[in-house]
Amino acid sequence: MQPDAGSCCPTKRMGRYLGKEEIVMHPEVIGVFIPIVLFVMLFSFLSVSVWVDGRKKEREAFYRSETLRRITETSGEGAKAAMDMLREDERLKRIKSREGMKVGGLICIAVGIGTTVFFLTLMGVHRGSPWLAGLIPGLIGVAMLIYVYFLAAPVE
Repeated sequence: MQPDAGSCCPTKRMGRYLGKEEIVMHPEVIGVFIPIVLFVMLFSFLSVSVWVDGRKKEREAFYRSETLRRITETSGEGAKAAMDMLREDERLKRIKSREGMKVGGLICIAVGIGTTVFFLTLMGVHRGSPWLAGLIPGLIGVAMLIYVYFLAAPVE
């Protein structure tokens, strides 16, 4: 003989799972889950994008090595044209890198000027004012531009 259901289970649901009407989501629980979900989404996106970029670079390197292998196996006018194509690709990479450094230098100078003006307006010129902190990104930008225009080897 089994015991009476009312005497063995003192809860309202009598040993059953909660129904839809009994489940209540508290706002503070939702407030905790939103940043967690956003954090997971952000790092999932970043990891997938880094993985895809790595695969793309790996594939490009494979195709380039296959091209070089085929060039070494053949001779004549086709090999010369392929070598010229590879040289042109390298030259375009150097130009793109140099243009990126120019833009980066100009952005750093602009950030430095903006930061300096902001701190001068906010706190004025007196001992202990952090307006000189704006010179740091500005001087980094100047150094990048000096490298690009004077120190880097010229692109042929």
